[in-house]
Amino acid sequence: MRASSPWNSLSKDEMHVLESVFWSAGGSRHGIADQLGYSKSKANALIAGLIGQGLLAEAGPQSSSGGRPAETLRLHHDLGVLLGVDIGATSLDVALLTPDLRILAQHAEATDVRQQGPGVVLARVRSLTQTLLTESGHQPRQVLGVGIGVPGPVNFEIGQLVNPPLMPDWDSFSVRDFLRDDFDAPVFVDNDVNLMAFGELWRLQRSLPNFLEIKVGTGIGCGIVCHGEVYRGATGSAGDVGHICVDQDGPRCRCGKRGCVEAMAAGPAIVRMATEAAQAGESAALAECLRSNGRIEATDVGQASRAGDAAANGIIQRAGSLIGQMLASVVNFFNPSHVFLGGGITRTGPLLLAAVRQSVYQRSLALSTRHLEVQYTPLGEQVGLIGAGVLAMHETLKVRGIAP
Repeated sequence: MRASSPWNSLSKDEMHVLESVFWSAGGSRHGIADQLGYSKSKANALIAGLIGQGLLAEAGPQSSSGGRPAETLRLHHDLGVLLGVDIGATSLDVALLTPDLRILAQHAEATDVRQQGPGVVLARVRSLTQTLLTESGHQPRQVLGVGIGVPGPVNFEIGQLVNPPLMPDWDSFSVRDFLRDDFDAPVFVDNDVNLMAFGELWRLQRSLPNFLEIKVGTGIGCGIVCHGEVYRGATGSAGDVGHICVDQDGPRCRCGKRGCVEAMAAGPAIVRMATEAAQAGESAALAECLRSNGRIEATDVGQASRAGDAAANGIIQRAGSLIGQMLASVVNFFNPSHVFLGGGITRTGPLLLAAVRQSVYQRSLALSTRHLEVQYTPLGEQVGLIGAGVLAMHETLKVRGIAP
Protein backbone atom coordinates (compact mmCIF):
# COMPACT_ATOMS: atom_id res chain seq x y z
CA MET A 1 0.00 0.00 0.00
CA ARG A 2 1.21 3.46 -0.86
CA ALA A 3 1.26 6.03 1.90
CA SER A 4 -1.18 8.88 1.53
CA SER A 5 1.65 11.33 0.63
CA PRO A 6 1.53 10.67 -3.16
CA TRP A 7 -1.97 12.15 -3.19
CA ASN A 8 -0.70 15.36 -1.66
CA SER A 9 2.21 15.73 -4.07
CA LEU A 10 0.08 15.60 -7.22
CA SER A 11 -0.75 18.62 -9.33
CA LYS A 12 -4.30 19.85 -9.76
CA ASP A 13 -4.34 18.51 -13.33
CA GLU A 14 -3.21 15.08 -12.15
CA MET A 15 -5.93 15.02 -9.52
CA HIS A 16 -8.50 15.98 -12.15
CA VAL A 17 -7.35 13.06 -14.29
CA LEU A 18 -7.76 10.66 -11.35
CA GLU A 19 -11.25 11.98 -10.70
CA SER A 20 -12.18 11.71 -14.38
CA VAL A 21 -10.92 8.12 -14.60
CA PHE A 22 -12.89 7.22 -11.48
CA TRP A 23 -16.18 8.66 -12.78
CA SER A 24 -15.72 7.31 -16.30
CA ALA A 25 -15.74 3.75 -14.89
CA GLY A 26 -13.25 2.50 -17.46
CA GLY A 27 -12.49 5.37 -19.83
CA SER A 28 -9.75 5.75 -22.41
CA ARG A 29 -7.00 8.33 -22.87
CA HIS A 30 -8.95 10.00 -25.64
CA GLY A 31 -12.14 10.03 -23.58
CA ILE A 32 -10.36 11.53 -20.56
CA ALA A 33 -8.82 14.25 -22.75
CA ASP A 34 -12.26 15.13 -24.15
CA GLN A 35 -13.89 15.22 -20.72
CA LEU A 36 -11.27 17.53 -19.27
CA GLY A 37 -10.74 19.65 -22.38
CA TYR A 38 -7.04 18.75 -22.49
CA SER A 39 -5.01 18.23 -25.61
CA LYS A 40 -4.16 14.62 -26.41
CA SER A 41 -0.49 15.24 -25.72
CA LYS A 42 -1.20 16.81 -22.33
CA ALA A 43 -3.60 14.04 -21.33
CA ASN A 44 -1.19 11.32 -22.48
CA ALA A 45 1.67 12.87 -20.52
CA LEU A 46 -0.40 13.18 -17.34
CA ILE A 47 -1.75 9.63 -17.66
CA ALA A 48 1.70 8.18 -18.35
CA GLY A 49 3.04 9.90 -15.25
CA LEU A 50 0.20 8.59 -13.08
CA ILE A 51 0.72 5.05 -14.43
CA GLY A 52 4.41 5.36 -13.64
CA GLN A 53 3.60 6.38 -10.07
CA GLY A 54 1.29 3.38 -9.65
CA LEU A 55 -1.85 5.49 -9.32
CA LEU A 56 -3.47 4.45 -12.60
CA ALA A 57 -3.45 1.09 -14.38
CA GLU A 58 -4.34 -0.17 -17.83
CA ALA A 59 -7.13 -2.72 -17.67
CA GLY A 60 -7.22 -4.14 -21.19
CA PRO A 61 -8.45 -2.96 -24.59
CA GLN A 62 -11.93 -1.62 -25.17
CA SER A 63 -14.14 -2.98 -27.94
CA SER A 64 -12.94 -1.68 -31.29
CA SER A 65 -15.04 0.34 -33.68
CA GLY A 66 -12.37 0.04 -36.34
CA GLY A 67 -8.66 0.54 -35.96
CA ARG A 68 -6.57 -0.05 -32.89
CA PRO A 69 -8.76 -0.45 -29.77
CA ALA A 70 -8.25 2.07 -27.00
CA GLU A 71 -6.82 0.92 -23.67
CA THR A 72 -9.15 1.05 -20.66
CA LEU A 73 -7.90 3.01 -17.66
CA ARG A 74 -8.76 2.48 -14.00
CA LEU A 75 -7.47 3.50 -10.61
CA HIS A 76 -4.70 1.16 -9.51
CA HIS A 77 -5.80 -1.47 -7.00
CA ASP A 78 -2.54 -1.04 -5.09
CA LEU A 79 -3.77 2.38 -3.99
CA GLY A 80 -5.65 0.63 -1.22
CA VAL A 81 -9.27 -0.18 -0.42
CA LEU A 82 -12.47 1.69 0.27
CA LEU A 83 -14.76 0.87 3.18
CA GLY A 84 -18.48 1.12 2.51
CA VAL A 85 -21.09 0.87 5.27
CA ASP A 86 -24.83 0.92 4.56
CA ILE A 87 -26.85 1.14 7.77
CA GLY A 88 -30.56 0.63 7.20
CA ALA A 89 -33.41 0.67 9.66
CA THR A 90 -33.35 -3.14 9.86
CA SER A 91 -30.11 -4.10 8.10
CA LEU A 92 -26.37 -3.59 8.22
CA ASP A 93 -24.12 -4.07 5.18
CA VAL A 94 -20.34 -3.61 5.28
CA ALA A 95 -17.99 -4.06 2.33
CA LEU A 96 -14.42 -3.51 1.20
CA LEU A 97 -14.14 -2.22 -2.35
CA THR A 98 -11.32 -1.56 -4.79
CA PRO A 99 -10.81 2.06 -5.92
CA ASP A 100 -12.82 1.22 -9.06
CA LEU A 101 -15.66 -0.13 -6.88
CA ARG A 102 -15.29 -3.86 -7.27
CA ILE A 103 -16.49 -5.49 -4.05
CA LEU A 104 -13.67 -7.52 -2.45
CA ALA A 105 -15.44 -8.68 0.70
CA GLN A 106 -18.90 -8.14 2.11
CA HIS A 107 -21.01 -8.95 5.15
CA ALA A 108 -24.73 -8.38 5.65
CA GLU A 109 -26.86 -8.97 8.72
CA ALA A 110 -30.11 -7.89 10.32
CA THR A 111 -30.10 -5.11 12.87
CA ASP A 112 -32.60 -2.66 14.31
CA VAL A 113 -31.42 0.91 14.70
CA ARG A 114 -34.73 1.79 16.32
CA GLN A 115 -33.90 -0.41 19.30
CA GLN A 116 -30.09 -0.24 19.34
CA GLY A 117 -28.17 2.92 20.02
CA PRO A 118 -25.29 4.22 17.91
CA GLY A 119 -22.63 2.80 20.23
CA VAL A 120 -23.90 -0.77 19.80
CA VAL A 121 -24.37 -0.56 16.02
CA LEU A 122 -21.08 1.22 15.33
CA ALA A 123 -19.15 -1.14 17.59
CA ARG A 124 -20.50 -3.91 15.38
CA VAL A 125 -19.41 -1.96 12.28
CA ARG A 126 -15.92 -1.67 13.79
CA SER A 127 -15.79 -5.41 14.50
CA LEU A 128 -17.01 -6.39 11.03
CA THR A 129 -14.56 -4.01 9.39
CA GLN A 130 -11.63 -5.55 11.23
CA THR A 131 -12.81 -9.03 10.25
CA LEU A 132 -13.18 -8.14 6.55
CA LEU A 133 -9.78 -6.46 6.47
CA THR A 134 -8.11 -9.46 8.09
CA GLU A 135 -9.85 -12.02 5.88
CA SER A 136 -8.97 -10.09 2.72
CA GLY A 137 -5.33 -9.59 3.75
CA HIS A 138 -5.50 -5.81 4.24
CA GLN A 139 -4.51 -3.48 7.06
CA PRO A 140 -6.47 -0.49 8.44
CA ARG A 141 -3.74 1.81 7.10
CA GLN A 142 -4.64 0.65 3.57
CA VAL A 143 -8.13 2.16 3.77
CA LEU A 144 -8.29 5.17 1.44
CA GLY A 145 -11.65 6.48 2.57
CA VAL A 146 -14.77 5.44 4.46
CA GLY A 147 -18.34 6.06 3.23
CA ILE A 148 -21.25 5.48 5.61
CA GLY A 149 -24.98 5.77 5.00
CA VAL A 150 -27.60 6.13 7.73
CA PRO A 151 -31.42 6.25 7.51
CA GLY A 152 -31.92 9.85 8.57
CA PRO A 153 -30.99 13.49 7.85
CA VAL A 154 -27.27 14.21 8.19
CA ASN A 155 -25.27 17.37 8.66
CA PHE A 156 -22.71 16.33 6.08
CA GLU A 157 -20.03 18.82 7.11
CA ILE A 158 -19.69 17.34 10.60
CA GLY A 159 -20.97 13.80 9.98
CA GLN A 160 -23.77 14.19 12.51
CA LEU A 161 -27.38 13.02 12.42
CA VAL A 162 -30.11 15.64 12.82
CA ASN A 163 -33.49 14.65 14.34
CA PRO A 164 -33.77 11.28 12.56
CA PRO A 165 -37.40 10.06 12.96
CA LEU A 166 -36.47 6.37 12.61
CA MET A 167 -33.61 6.51 15.12
CA PRO A 168 -34.18 9.16 17.81
CA ASP A 169 -31.33 7.86 20.00
CA TRP A 170 -28.90 8.90 17.24
CA ASP A 171 -29.86 12.59 17.24
CA SER A 172 -26.75 14.84 17.27
CA PHE A 173 -24.47 11.77 17.36
CA SER A 174 -21.34 12.14 15.22
CA VAL A 175 -20.72 8.86 13.43
CA ARG A 176 -17.58 10.32 11.92
CA ASP A 177 -16.04 11.17 15.29
CA PHE A 178 -16.82 7.68 16.62
CA LEU A 179 -14.82 6.02 13.82
CA ARG A 180 -12.24 8.74 13.18
CA ASP A 181 -9.42 7.07 15.15
CA ASP A 182 -9.91 3.66 13.53
CA PHE A 183 -8.39 4.66 10.19
CA ASP A 184 -5.76 6.99 8.82
CA ALA A 185 -8.32 8.01 6.22
CA PRO A 186 -11.23 10.45 5.97
CA VAL A 187 -14.68 9.28 7.08
CA PHE A 188 -17.80 10.60 5.32
CA VAL A 189 -21.38 10.16 6.52
CA ASP A 190 -24.51 10.78 4.47
CA ASN A 191 -28.15 9.83 4.27
CA ASP A 192 -28.60 6.26 2.97
CA VAL A 193 -30.69 7.37 -0.02
CA ASN A 194 -28.02 9.87 -1.01
CA LEU A 195 -25.64 6.92 -1.13
CA MET A 196 -28.01 5.18 -3.52
CA ALA A 197 -28.04 8.31 -5.67
CA PHE A 198 -24.23 8.32 -5.70
CA GLY A 199 -24.24 4.68 -6.79
CA GLU A 200 -26.64 5.44 -9.63
CA LEU A 201 -24.66 8.51 -10.65
CA TRP A 202 -21.48 6.43 -10.89
CA ARG A 203 -23.22 3.64 -12.83
CA LEU A 204 -24.44 6.23 -15.31
CA GLN A 205 -21.02 7.93 -15.48
CA ARG A 206 -22.78 11.20 -14.70
CA SER A 207 -24.66 10.98 -18.01
CA LEU A 208 -28.01 11.90 -16.40
CA PRO A 209 -27.81 15.30 -14.68
CA ASN A 210 -31.29 15.36 -13.10
CA PHE A 211 -32.91 12.27 -11.57
CA LEU A 212 -34.43 10.93 -8.36
CA GLU A 213 -33.53 7.83 -6.37
CA ILE A 214 -36.37 6.54 -4.18
CA LYS A 215 -35.85 4.07 -1.35
CA VAL A 216 -38.87 2.19 -0.07
CA GLY A 217 -38.15 0.14 3.02
CA THR A 218 -38.98 0.72 6.66
CA GLY A 219 -39.20 4.37 5.63
CA ILE A 220 -39.38 6.23 2.34
CA GLY A 221 -36.69 8.64 1.21
CA CYS A 222 -35.42 10.33 -1.91
CA GLY A 223 -31.94 11.06 -3.21
CA ILE A 224 -31.88 14.09 -5.50
CA VAL A 225 -29.34 14.50 -8.29
CA CYS A 226 -29.45 18.03 -9.66
CA HIS A 227 -27.05 19.24 -12.37
CA GLY A 228 -24.96 16.12 -11.87
CA GLU A 229 -24.49 16.56 -8.11
CA VAL A 230 -26.22 15.00 -5.12
CA TYR A 231 -28.31 17.76 -3.53
CA ARG A 232 -28.52 17.73 0.28
CA GLY A 233 -30.35 20.99 0.98
CA ALA A 234 -29.60 23.71 3.51
CA THR A 235 -29.65 21.42 6.57
CA GLY A 236 -29.26 17.92 5.10
CA SER A 237 -32.95 17.05 4.96
CA ALA A 238 -33.52 17.41 1.21
CA GLY A 239 -35.43 14.43 -0.12
CA ASP A 240 -37.27 13.54 3.08
CA VAL A 241 -40.34 12.75 1.00
CA GLY A 242 -41.61 10.03 3.32
CA HIS A 243 -43.31 12.70 5.38
CA ILE A 244 -45.30 14.25 2.55
CA CYS A 245 -48.98 13.92 3.43
CA VAL A 246 -51.14 11.80 1.13
CA ASP A 247 -54.19 11.59 3.44
CA GLN A 248 -54.92 14.17 6.14
CA ASP A 249 -57.10 11.61 7.94
CA GLY A 250 -54.53 8.85 7.67
CA PRO A 251 -52.71 7.09 10.54
CA ARG A 252 -50.26 8.96 12.72
CA CYS A 253 -46.66 8.73 11.56
CA ARG A 254 -43.64 8.32 13.83
CA CYS A 255 -42.83 11.96 13.05
CA GLY A 256 -46.02 12.96 14.89
CA LYS A 257 -48.00 14.05 11.82
CA ARG A 258 -50.91 12.24 10.17
CA GLY A 259 -51.17 10.71 6.73
CA CYS A 260 -47.49 10.67 5.77
CA VAL A 261 -46.85 8.41 2.78
CA GLU A 262 -44.28 6.52 4.88
CA ALA A 263 -46.94 5.64 7.46
CA MET A 264 -49.29 4.41 4.73
CA ALA A 265 -47.09 2.73 2.11
CA ALA A 266 -43.68 1.75 3.53
CA GLY A 267 -42.77 -1.73 4.77
CA PRO A 268 -44.50 -1.56 8.18
CA ALA A 269 -47.70 -0.27 6.56
CA ILE A 270 -47.70 -3.13 4.04
CA VAL A 271 -47.18 -5.62 6.86
CA ARG A 272 -49.97 -4.01 8.88
CA MET A 273 -52.44 -4.17 5.98
CA ALA A 274 -51.47 -7.77 5.25
CA THR A 275 -51.92 -8.81 8.88
CA GLU A 276 -55.35 -7.17 8.98
CA ALA A 277 -56.33 -8.97 5.75
CA ALA A 278 -55.16 -12.31 7.17
CA GLN A 279 -57.06 -11.81 10.43
CA ALA A 280 -60.20 -10.75 8.58
CA GLY A 281 -60.17 -13.90 6.44
CA GLU A 282 -59.57 -11.95 3.22
CA SER A 283 -56.51 -13.99 2.20
CA ALA A 284 -55.96 -17.68 2.78
CA ALA A 285 -52.30 -17.37 1.77
CA LEU A 286 -51.55 -14.54 4.20
CA ALA A 287 -53.55 -16.26 6.95
CA GLU A 288 -51.48 -19.42 6.50
CA CYS A 289 -48.28 -17.37 6.62
CA LEU A 290 -49.39 -15.69 9.84
CA ARG A 291 -50.36 -19.03 11.36
CA SER A 292 -47.11 -20.74 10.38
CA ASN A 293 -44.64 -17.96 11.19
CA GLY A 294 -46.47 -15.91 13.77
CA ARG A 295 -45.93 -12.82 11.62
CA ILE A 296 -46.04 -11.57 8.05
CA GLU A 297 -43.12 -9.93 6.24
CA ALA A 298 -43.40 -7.62 3.24
CA THR A 299 -41.71 -10.29 1.11
CA ASP A 300 -44.53 -12.68 2.08
CA VAL A 301 -47.01 -10.21 0.63
CA GLY A 302 -44.99 -10.10 -2.57
CA GLN A 303 -44.88 -13.87 -2.79
CA ALA A 304 -48.64 -14.12 -2.25
CA SER A 305 -49.17 -11.45 -4.90
CA ARG A 306 -47.08 -13.30 -7.47
CA ALA A 307 -49.16 -16.42 -6.71
CA GLY A 308 -52.31 -14.48 -7.61
CA ASP A 309 -53.64 -13.63 -4.15
CA ALA A 310 -56.20 -10.85 -4.63
CA ALA A 311 -55.79 -9.29 -1.18
CA ALA A 312 -51.99 -9.16 -1.52
CA ASN A 313 -52.36 -7.62 -4.98
CA GLY A 314 -54.64 -4.97 -3.56
CA ILE A 315 -52.22 -4.12 -0.74
CA ILE A 316 -49.26 -3.71 -3.10
CA GLN A 317 -51.29 -1.71 -5.59
CA ARG A 318 -52.50 0.62 -2.83
CA ALA A 319 -48.97 1.16 -1.53
CA GLY A 320 -47.65 1.79 -5.04
CA SER A 321 -50.48 4.18 -5.80
CA LEU A 322 -49.79 6.24 -2.68
CA ILE A 323 -46.05 6.33 -3.41
CA GLY A 324 -46.88 7.45 -6.94
CA GLN A 325 -49.25 10.11 -5.59
CA MET A 326 -46.41 11.55 -3.53
CA LEU A 327 -43.96 11.23 -6.42
CA ALA A 328 -46.27 13.06 -8.81
CA SER A 329 -45.92 16.22 -6.73
CA VAL A 330 -42.14 15.82 -6.63
CA VAL A 331 -42.00 15.14 -10.39
CA ASN A 332 -44.08 18.24 -11.12
CA PHE A 333 -41.77 20.31 -8.94
CA PHE A 334 -38.38 18.92 -10.00
CA ASN A 335 -39.01 17.61 -13.54
CA PRO A 336 -36.47 14.74 -13.46
CA SER A 337 -35.64 12.62 -16.49
CA HIS A 338 -35.64 9.38 -14.46
CA VAL A 339 -36.91 7.98 -11.19
CA PHE A 340 -35.12 4.89 -9.86
CA LEU A 341 -36.73 2.81 -7.11
CA GLY A 342 -34.76 0.70 -4.64
CA GLY A 343 -35.02 -0.63 -1.10
CA GLY A 344 -36.31 -3.83 0.41
CA ILE A 345 -39.94 -3.35 -0.61
CA THR A 346 -39.01 -3.56 -4.28
CA ARG A 347 -38.55 -7.29 -3.69
CA THR A 348 -42.34 -7.57 -3.63
CA GLY A 349 -42.18 -7.72 -7.42
CA PRO A 350 -43.24 -5.87 -10.58
CA LEU A 351 -46.75 -4.99 -9.41
CA LEU A 352 -45.46 -2.27 -7.06
CA LEU A 353 -43.51 -0.62 -9.87
CA ALA A 354 -46.53 -0.79 -12.20
CA ALA A 355 -48.74 0.86 -9.56
CA VAL A 356 -46.18 3.60 -8.91
CA ARG A 357 -45.85 4.31 -12.62
CA GLN A 358 -49.58 4.44 -13.20
CA SER A 359 -50.12 6.85 -10.32
CA VAL A 360 -47.24 9.12 -11.33
CA TYR A 361 -48.36 9.35 -14.96
CA GLN A 362 -51.99 9.92 -14.01
CA ARG A 363 -51.30 12.66 -11.45
CA SER A 364 -48.32 14.51 -12.97
CA LEU A 365 -48.49 17.21 -15.59
CA ALA A 366 -48.09 15.95 -19.15
CA LEU A 367 -45.00 18.09 -19.72
CA SER A 368 -43.30 16.66 -16.60
CA THR A 369 -43.79 13.06 -17.73
CA ARG A 370 -43.26 13.46 -21.48
CA HIS A 371 -39.83 11.82 -21.31
CA LEU A 372 -39.92 10.50 -17.74
CA GLU A 373 -38.75 6.94 -17.05
CA VAL A 374 -39.68 5.20 -13.78
CA GLN A 375 -37.86 1.92 -13.08
CA TYR A 376 -36.21 -0.21 -10.44
CA THR A 377 -32.52 0.53 -9.95
CA PRO A 378 -30.36 -1.74 -12.14
CA LEU A 379 -27.84 -2.00 -9.27
CA GLY A 380 -30.43 -3.80 -7.12
CA GLU A 381 -29.56 -4.43 -3.49
CA GLN A 382 -25.91 -3.46 -4.05
CA VAL A 383 -26.75 0.16 -4.86
CA GLY A 384 -26.21 1.37 -1.28
CA LEU A 385 -22.81 -0.28 -0.87
CA ILE A 386 -21.65 0.88 -4.29
CA GLY A 387 -22.83 4.35 -3.35
CA ALA A 388 -20.90 4.19 -0.08
CA GLY A 389 -17.77 3.42 -2.08
CA VAL A 390 -18.51 6.27 -4.48
CA LEU A 391 -18.96 8.68 -1.58
CA ALA A 392 -15.69 7.55 -0.01
CA MET A 393 -13.65 7.84 -3.22
CA HIS A 394 -15.27 11.02 -4.52
CA GLU A 395 -14.90 12.92 -1.27
CA THR A 396 -11.38 11.59 -0.66
CA LEU A 397 -10.33 12.94 -4.06
CA LYS A 398 -11.84 16.29 -3.12
CA VAL A 399 -10.05 16.30 0.23
CA ARG A 400 -6.78 15.54 -1.55
CA GLY A 401 -7.04 18.51 -3.87
CA ILE A 402 -10.10 18.47 -6.12
CA ALA A 403 -12.24 21.55 -5.62
CA PRO A 404 -15.96 21.03 -4.90
